[in-house]
Amino acid sequence: MSSEPARVSAVVLAYRAEPWLRSCVAALLSSEKVSVDVVLVDNGCTTDDVEVLESTTGVTVVRPGTNLGFAGGCNVGAAAARGDYIALVNGDAIVEPETLSQLVAQAVQPDVAVAGASIRLADDPRLINAGDNPVHVLGLCWAGRLGQPEDRTEPADITVASGACLLLRTELWRRMGGFDAEYFAYHEDTELSIRAGRMGLRVVYVPDAVAVHRYEFSRNQLKYYLIERNRLMFLATLWSWRALLLLSPALLALEVGMLALAARQGWLRGKLRSYRWLAGHAGHIWRRRRQLAAERSVPNRVWMARLTDRLDTTAIDLPAVTGVLNIVMRAYWRLIRAVV
Repeated sequence: MSSEPARVSAVVLAYRAEPWLRSCVAALLSSEKVSVDVVLVDNGCTTDDVEVLESTTGVTVVRPGTNLGFAGGCNVGAAAARGDYIALVNGDAIVEPETLSQLVAQAVQPDVAVAGASIRLADDPRLINAGDNPVHVLGLCWAGRLGQPEDRTEPADITVASGACLLLRTELWRRMGGFDAEYFAYHEDTELSIRAGRMGLRVVYVPDAVAVHRYEFSRNQLKYYLIERNRLMFLATLWSWRALLLLSPALLALEVGMLALAARQGWLRGKLRSYRWLAGHAGHIWRRRRQLAAERSVPNRVWMARLTDRLDTTAIDLPAVTGVLNIVMRAYWRLIRAVV
């Protein structure tokens, strides 16, 4: 066995003014037990951070010339990766010295696709920001165990790893084709993990691989638009026709609830815009659906068994109908999940 440390290319996006960006890059380059280079993508940085960091040994700057979003930015950064592993790390996250090496220790296993870090809140790093993220049968995803203390010590299989800090083999990333750039931002990391599970590979959460995250939950028209648009594209490209048909009453109820919530909170225009985008990109969605169906090797009833039927009202904004929907969904999902 080679005694050379694993080579990791860490992809970091520089977007607008990020006060933690320089510390993020410094922490990555100080990683222990691995050899790290940083691919810094200028995704619309508005400070001199990119120019300053470009002179740092071990940093390669990629300038796409426009903001490609998280999905597209990670794709162009990963294309420049030279390491055997690719780590995706948010510019507002700071890894601990052995975080990347602990992720590599999991990702080196041939049946592991994605190794996800334990994302902790900057205000209190004992508390979880994200890492083991649930996915609902209706396509919603949220930060699992947000604000709870981390009491786990051993790596464990999960459904979705957080894109704030995850790692996978470069060969696998390229074989999977990276992210679908049409996501732009939100849900692309969820799709990556779900795709891995459908291919018969594992997604592993590593509680001792810590990344401290300067988390801020912002609410704006663009964010809600992208989240809802991408949730529907996620469903349309990954759920079987049978699952969509069987879930259609619940999906319709959620849509009505989301429309009411959007109207009440002032982002109805964004919700309606998401429908227009989906209609205009039907060709892409159809092609993507066929592509993802071709790579799947696990029966739908098996990978969908990892989904949850309970919406967590403490983690995400949800319509008032959620309590009733949870009760109905629990019974209904138990009834149909064996035949999806």
